[in-house]
Parts: sequence; structure tokens; C-alpha cells
Amino acid sequence: MQITSALALSPSAPFLKPKYLLNRNPNPRIVPVQQLNLFTSTNGLSCQRSSSLFSAGASVMFPYPNPRFSGFKCRASSVPENVEEDQKSSSSGEILQLGVMFAIWYLLNIYFNIFNKQVLKVFPFPATVTAFQLGCGTVLVILMWAFNLYEKPKISKSQFSAILILALLHSMGNLLTNLSLGKVAVSFTHTIKSMEPLFTVVLAALFLGEKPALLVVSSLVPIVGGVALASFTEASFNWTGFCSAMASNLTNQSRNVYSKKFMVNKEEALDNINLFSVITIISFFLCTSVAIFIEGIKFTPSYLQFVANQGLNVRELCVRSLLAGICFHSYQQSIVSYMILQMVSPVTHAVGNCVKRVVVIVSSVIFFQTPVSPINSFGTGLALAGVFLYSRAKRLKPKPKAA
Repeated sequence: MQITSALALSPSAPFLKPKYLLNRNPNPRIVPVQQLNLFTSTNGLSCQRSSSLFSAGASVMFPYPNPRFSGFKCRASSVPENVEEDQKSSSSGEILQLGVMFAIWYLLNIYFNIFNKQVLKVFPFPATVTAFQLGCGTVLVILMWAFNLYEKPKISKSQFSAILILALLHSMGNLLTNLSLGKVAVSFTHTIKSMEPLFTVVLAALFLGEKPALLVVSSLVPIVGGVALASFTEASFNWTGFCSAMASNLTNQSRNVYSKKFMVNKEEALDNINLFSVITIISFFLCTSVAIFIEGIKFTPSYLQFVANQGLNVRELCVRSLLAGICFHSYQQSIVSYMILQMVSPVTHAVGNCVKRVVVIVSSVIFFQTPVSPINSFGTGLALAGVFLYSRAKRLKPKPKAA
């Protein structure tokens, strides 16, 4: 680190009187300070060194006497020159950290969809799979609270009744999503789920009285058109997969609208992580009851042998189910997503969320070698472009009307 000499002025004893100077100056108002090294500083009281203007033995003339300067003395200090370099390195570090956060966020989504699809192909019991994934999340939440990694919340009766409805909608949304993933290609399920903005606008208008802006409504046109085009040309299309994905859109966005309408008391509201943690635990018990009632107990030797006959042994089934459950909770709990949101603007976060769906679709097509026609690709791209436009339009603030 390069250091230059600095001349700092600080209040002190009276300044040098003329009678103490060895060389009298013919001008009584000027005192020479011999052979000063000029300096660079950031406090605004500085001058740049220039060998062409001053020689080694040049004199710098200060006005004297002047009452404003009579209480100052000269002393030497050191000022670093690499402040800008430190700022650049800090900015580079933040960009690198943000890139790592986005990569982790995307990878958790990619691996969840891959492992989940592999399990559902050989173990076609979506309610049991959903309950197992929520069970993994429940264990992680309990460990988080047990080791004081996050403060355990205190929930009142009024809060619990509101959270129970959210947990019910959350359970239905995840169950329907897994039902769709088990019936159609991963890419097609995520293409249908890109219609979430349409349900958000409709439900918000019906229950919250929010009137959407023209740009928001316009952005829904390519979403609906793209999903329709992709559906007509989808090789794995079936009505069960299509309707369950659409129903998951309805339940998930109903959950969001309900949360916005009824959980508005900031004094009683939980933070996002604790709210989702409580919802996960309640949803686990709800989905376990539904799975036993609808599908029965499927972790029996006969069903595990059935899975083995499908090309996936018991050990592989358990490992991939566990990994899918961990990834599911990690990306839905979305601690990484919250950290990203703290580092960037909401618009950038929304754009990153759109890119995430693109990454998941492309990666699933490559991994599972899903046949995709050009028209199908165009429809998917059109829908995702509409989601991007919707996220941008939602962030635009309406201009105030002139009085």
C-alpha cells in the first residue's frame, strides 16, 4: 500500500510567532514553510503534488498573522491512496457472493425437480411423497429451533387459526403440484405454473379490490397465449396433469392473497422464515392424514418390491426421496431467496425468479431428454416472457394525477 505524506491541521497551542523565526520575511503577513512535501488527501483541504510547479526547496507561503490560524499547528499523518481499490474489491466480492447465492437457489430447484420426478415415476403416490417431503422440512425446522439457529416463535390462538388456513392451502398446492409432476413432463408442469400471475390478478381483484394497471393486464396476454400454445403441442399432455397444475396455481395464489388480506397486523405477524416453518409442520400432519386416507400406508415390502421392479432399488428410492425433501424445504423455505432479496432490488429478485423457471425447464428437458417441438418451445418462451413483463409492470409505480 502506497502512503504519501499528509499535512493535517488541528487546534493546538498558538502558532509560531515571528520572533521565533530565524529568517525574517520582509512581508510581515507571510510566513515561509520550507521544503514541505505536498500531499493528497480526501478531506477537501489538499493540493496535488507537481514537480513542474514546485521544486524540492520551494517555499509554501501561508498568510500570517491571522486570528483564524493562530490556534493551529502542523503535523504529519499518513493517508492511504488505495481507497478506491478497496471499494472496487468490496464491490467485486458482493457480486461474487450474489452470483453464488443465485447459483445455490437455482441448483436447489433443479435437483428437487429431478429427484422428485425420478421418485414419482416409480412410486406413483403423490400424497405420500408430499407428506414425506413436508416431514423432511419438519425435521429441519425442529433442528433449527432446537439448536437456537433461529428464534422459536410464540403463536397466539388468533394467529394459529389464520396459519391453519394457510397451511391447508399450502398442502393442497404442493400435493397438486406433485400430482402434475407425476403425470406430465417437468417442463410442461412449470410452463403451466407460469400462469400464476393470472390467478394473482383475478383473486386480488375479487377479494382485495385491487384494480390492475393496463400494463399488468397486457402482460397476461402472452402468458395465456404461450401456455395455450405449449399445451396444444405437448407430447406428454394429459388432462389430469394439466388440471392439477392449474389447480395448484389457484391454491398457491389463494394462499398469498389470504395472507395479504388477513395477516396484516404487523405487531402479531411472524417473520417469513418462522411463518413458513409453522406452515410446514402443520402441513406435514395434514398431508400425512390425507395420504393414509387416500393412498394407505405405502412403505410396505410389497410396494417397495414394486418400486424395485420399476428400476429403482429401495436404497436409491430412500436416498432420492430424502434429497428431494431436503431440496424442497431448502428452496421453498428459501433462506437463500431472502438473502438475495436483501442484496438486490425487488425488480432484480423478480427477474431472477423468472430466470429460475427457465433454468428448471431447460435443465429438465436436457436431463430427461423430453421431446420438444419448435412450436412448443416458442409457446413456453412466450409464456415466460409474459411472466417477465408482468414482474416489471407490477413494480412500476403509477404517476400521481395532476391536481
